[in-house]
Amino acid sequence: MASKLAAAKIAAWSGVRAVIASANRPGVVRDAVEGVAGVGTVIRPREKRLPARELWIAFAVGASGTITVDDGARRALLERNVSLLPAGVVMSSGRFAAGDAVEILGPDGRPFAKGLVRVDSTTLASVAGSRTADLPEGTPHEVVHRDDLVMLPS
Repeated sequence: MASKLAAAKIAAWSGVRAVIASANRPGVVRDAVEGVAGVGTVIRPREKRLPARELWIAFAVGASGTITVDDGARRALLERNVSLLPAGVVMSSGRFAAGDAVEILGPDGRPFAKGLVRVDSTTLASVAGSRTADLPEGTPHEVVHRDDLVMLPS
């Protein structure tokens, strides 16, 4: 059932209506297409479709680790559509390389975003909480650039 729900979520964020129904029911496909009541659980498409790249980041790429951010960084990412900077990072877990996908967790430990990191886990551990001006030379200013970041569907 978990895989069916995951597929339905991808469909909904792709702008596609999905139906989870019993394959044993006679005429189930026809009834699902025609919108017959009671055929199964209908998942309606979201009003806002995610672009293909964001769908790929959100659903197709496995996360190699997590990054926990403070509340200010969480709000900035959600409300201002900005990149994640080292200053907002509280901690990270897992082993990841630059270019790997990570889940971004809020202070409550719940994932709210996913993105492709620009630094490896060792570097991130050493610069977490640092202001951009205090970063060692050659360290990327963004942990996750806005172009590589997607807010996860709730």
